[in-house]
Amino acid sequence: MGEKAVPSPRRRRAAGTGARELTTGGQGAWRNEGRSREGAVRMVRRSQRRKLQKFTGLCRREEGLRVKRSCPSCGPEPGGEEKKGRGNPISVQVFPPELVEHIISFLPVRDVVALGQTCHYFHEVCDAEGVWRRICRRLSPRLREQGSGVRPWKRAAILNYTKGLYFQAFGGRRRCLSKSVAPLLAHGYRRFLPTKDHVFILDYAGTLFFLKNALVSSTLGQIQWKRACRYVVLCRGAKDFASDPRCDTVYRKYLYVLATREQPGVVGTTGSRACDCVEVYLQSSGQRVFKMTFHHSMSFKQIVLVGQETQRALLLLTEEGKIYSLVVNETQLDQPRSYTVQLALRKVSRCLPHLRVACMASNQSSTLYITDQGGVYFEVHTPGVYRDLFGTLQAFDPLDQQMPLALSLPAKILFCALGYNHLGLVDEFGRIFMQGNNRYGQLGTGDKMDRGEPTQVHYLQRPITLWCGLNHSLVLSQGSDFSKELLGCGCGAGGRLPGWPKGSASFVKLHVKVPLCACSLCSTRECLYMLSSHDIEHHPTYRDLPASRVVGTPEPSLGAGASQDPGGAAQACEEYLSQIHSCPTLQDRMEKMKEIVGWMPLMAAQKDFFWEALDMLQRAAAGVGPGLPTPES
Repeated sequence: MGEKAVPSPRRRRAAGTGARELTTGGQGAWRNEGRSREGAVRMVRRSQRRKLQKFTGLCRREEGLRVKRSCPSCGPEPGGEEKKGRGNPISVQVFPPELVEHIISFLPVRDVVALGQTCHYFHEVCDAEGVWRRICRRLSPRLREQGSGVRPWKRAAILNYTKGLYFQAFGGRRRCLSKSVAPLLAHGYRRFLPTKDHVFILDYAGTLFFLKNALVSSTLGQIQWKRACRYVVLCRGAKDFASDPRCDTVYRKYLYVLATREQPGVVGTTGSRACDCVEVYLQSSGQRVFKMTFHHSMSFKQIVLVGQETQRALLLLTEEGKIYSLVVNETQLDQPRSYTVQLALRKVSRCLPHLRVACMASNQSSTLYITDQGGVYFEVHTPGVYRDLFGTLQAFDPLDQQMPLALSLPAKILFCALGYNHLGLVDEFGRIFMQGNNRYGQLGTGDKMDRGEPTQVHYLQRPITLWCGLNHSLVLSQGSDFSKELLGCGCGAGGRLPGWPKGSASFVKLHVKVPLCACSLCSTRECLYMLSSHDIEHHPTYRDLPASRVVGTPEPSLGAGASQDPGGAAQACEEYLSQIHSCPTLQDRMEKMKEIVGWMPLMAAQKDFFWEALDMLQRAAAGVGPGLPTPES
């Protein structure tokens, strides 16, 4: 009576089967819901595809769609015979140009350039400013203006794509190339300068960035010292900047920035005026300690420093090619006081008023000027450096150290590099000339004999940039396959010539991986820096050397003045005469004659004589009295 009824095994199996059926039914409901979602998505995609087909009319329902890879104007696609079931090929030109440009703008810059080299159609599409505008907005979303130039958007996109600062430390275990932090606000890289603790970079928009060295934690949790890993904006509106010109960064305590600032107008007037000024910052903290403002009528474009700390001379180059100078005492810059400094015209602009200086270079005791006609003038302020550069003290005047000395060169000089007691020059034909002290082989001539005049390095041509340090020199060159390599000569102590610890008296290839778009370099005691940036509108364009100057034997000393090719010289003189004859007025002929005198390989005294005589004739022809000559002239 009280016993519990026990279900039979058949009933237990039936109950278990029902439970399983209930669970399975729940999973089926989820599957049905997922299938309905997929079906809805499929229907939406099919509807979008039909709308696109109706809009473009690219294919029919019964035919497949295939796009040709090559341009129709370049001929039929090789091996492009129709296969069964593939349908008729469709040209890319059927697509709307806006759609093609929009698709191409998502490609990397390297692929866009490669695609533009395939055919004429893709070259036009990939070279359109609309493509580069989208690429530039993608690379630099905060860039508001595209800049200036013939191709502003393409230039801006390539500048921001190729920008980078690379460095390789000479000491330590890791001797590989590293990359610094890249400021997001930077519009390309124009110039850089390493100081004692940090690195400063100027971009093409006039923003000066302060790249700091700091202690950071590695991936393994270790604390390590890293170079240029953080950045801040130091100032805006900068034109140029400079620091102590010595190669050792220990002496670079202050940073001098040439900038443009808005100044309030005069009392009684409305608005403000843009004035150039020089601001001095501490390189350790970025704090501004001094500022000097110039008159609004004076506009400068370059600043260099020369001299000791107590008598630091600031040389300022104006837009008209004139040079002004002022002297400050760096030891008193951190004192909170105000005083007036005198801005005076430099002697090279007073004695040679017809010269228009294009750029300057300086070290602690000398300054080099390159004119717009390619002439080179020197200022040497100490007898030791003068002896190293020219091999004699015969023409050195300790009472007149600002007197410019002209270098006799066979062609127009494009750019230069100035070391402590040696220099390098590159002319319009890509030839490299070295001069000065050669104790460690830093001239790269294959020996260790000093050169008192420019001497050509025959096995090097068409460099990208040149750099001269304390006792070694570096050249950045480009191969036929557009690959870059770094060459060096001189003292190799401290690892400054990677791969050549004993140094070399000739330029040798250094064991450094050079970035593809490297454009400038700098070497300090601890590190080698390379700046990567490609500007499509500013790059050195070398001329081909005339056949009359191509000889099998090396050229003689430039100071000898003897011509090895009288026929070529006569042909050049005939060309000069035809240029003078084509000038319409007498004043134009005088100016052309001055320009030709600067081109001719004459001694410095001879060039000065002809220039002064032409000035006298020009004044007499204009009806202006010559006046009494001043002692300086």
